Amino acid sequence: MGGQAKSSKKNNKPKRKNHRTKKADAGGFVDLSPQERMKLRMHEKAKKKTSQNYSVEQLLEKTEEYMDSFDFEMAGLFCQRALDVDPNNLQALDMQGHICSELGDTQKAKGVFLRAVELSPDEGHSKYMYLGQIHTGLEAVGYYTKGIQVLLSTLEKQETAQAGAAAAATVEDKEPPSEKDVSVAYCSIAEIYLTDLCMEEGAADKCRESIEMALKYQHDNPEALQLMASYLFSTERNQEGKEYLLKSVGTWLPAQKQSTSSSNTEEDVQKDIPPYESRITTAKLLMECEEYEMAVDVLEGLLEEDDEVVQVWYLSGWVCYLQWEKAKEQQETEGREVTEEEREEWKALQEAARSYLTNAKKLYSKLRCDDKPMLEHTEQLLAELGGDMEPQEGDEALDDDYEPCSDEDENNDAEAPMEH
Repeated sequence: MGGQAKSSKKNNKPKRKNHRTKKADAGGFVDLSPQERMKLRMHEKAKKKTSQNYSVEQLLEKTEEYMDSFDFEMAGLFCQRALDVDPNNLQALDMQGHICSELGDTQKAKGVFLRAVELSPDEGHSKYMYLGQIHTGLEAVGYYTKGIQVLLSTLEKQETAQAGAAAAATVEDKEPPSEKDVSVAYCSIAEIYLTDLCMEEGAADKCRESIEMALKYQHDNPEALQLMASYLFSTERNQEGKEYLLKSVGTWLPAQKQSTSSSNTEEDVQKDIPPYESRITTAKLLMECEEYEMAVDVLEGLLEEDDEVVQVWYLSGWVCYLQWEKAKEQQETEGREVTEEEREEWKALQEAARSYLTNAKKLYSKLRCDDKPMLEHTEQLLAELGGDMEPQEGDEALDDDYEPCSDEDENNDAEAPMEH
């Protein structure tokens, strides 16, 4: 009996050891990288620190502070703590979804937004807009459409009770939605039918209908006007397309010039200017319809804003090359001798094109980007212009301390280059 008891006691020892191992594993520290352990400790520290000191409202205020300062790691910790206390808090779910999107965790963002849809399907449009961005094709169209329905319902409530407009907005919305939000959502649907679903039956009609609805809710929406231009170009109605394009650019280019010349970054000026990627498309469309000077203005503003986008340097060089080619063609058509003034102008355009394209090639290499057609066209243009520009004394060299970009980053920065 005694021997059996002793044996049993011995056998229990390794079990207790295994139990401790499982406990450590449950704590999350086994088989984790140092970075993951640090992140887990930060979460536990934030959780312990905030467990008694902050209410859910205060935790969300801290979350917003960190989001405003672009510290999404810390924002995520505070937001998660708010959800630990109140798992069904719609504002916290909306913030968490935004944070996950910013951190590149698409799957987690998707789960968070779907949870918000489950809890509140008919209130708060922003979750549907983000789900539309995350998905593609008809699924994306479905989410955008549902978001529009929620938006229109909210706008209707605001119209019938203007005094209670703030109450009509859901807890997910920082401010009451507007007709501009409806216009933006219709633009998203139109863009899908212009790209991903362009081969679907009736895609052209649905694209145009969505653009028309976008313009109905905001007649001067520059993105809607530009989408209409793209649609008309795709149906070979080039003159109509050009009119819409110029109308679109006219709504924001003066503001960009003002912002660039005065170094003004005030929100009231910046909010009228379309997103960076949209303006890259603007420049390409302007080049297609030979509005070269306006394209140069757009590209100069983009370089002033961010000079680390290869495609903007490439397009800047290409547009100078096209200006040079057009000037030569015009002189040949007129059948006259080249004037000295023209020679100087042509030389300036050649040198500008070489400079921009040389920078594009250098930046392409430093960022280790992967867009072979763009690189090949850059080299082809440089060969016609006399080769790479030699660095001159006093010229600013491109910064060597660039982080390499992935294919996905480059695609997010700009759409694929124009055909050439």
